[in-house]
Amino acid sequence: MPYLYLSLAIICNAIANICLKLGSLAFDRGLSRIFMEPLGFLKNGYLVIGVIFFAVALVLYTLVLARMNLSVAYPIMVSVGFALVMTYSVVFLHEQLWWWQWLGILLVLVGVTLLSITVT
Repeated sequence: MPYLYLSLAIICNAIANICLKLGSLAFDRGLSRIFMEPLGFLKNGYLVIGVIFFAVALVLYTLVLARMNLSVAYPIMVSVGFALVMTYSVVFLHEQLWWWQWLGILLVLVGVTLLSITVT
């Protein structure tokens, strides 16, 4: 069950980061709008959804940590989430990654896989 919670936490965290990116596009002229209207971010649906997904990810990840070693859970959480967000960024936001960056993602995922193998 902890791997299911971890998977859901990773997905929620990735969605939250993507929503924050999409919401931040409304602030292309700087952050002055936030200071002029402090609660104005509540009108930005992407930012609100992003915060909600961060909260859900926090709850799920806390459940994971109650059942799994931090030394295993954290590298998986960070690296898989990193790969998901980068893939989304390339496919849907049309950000560019070079071949060595893709190689780096692959190496990170291989390393985390090795770290998460439990010897019994």
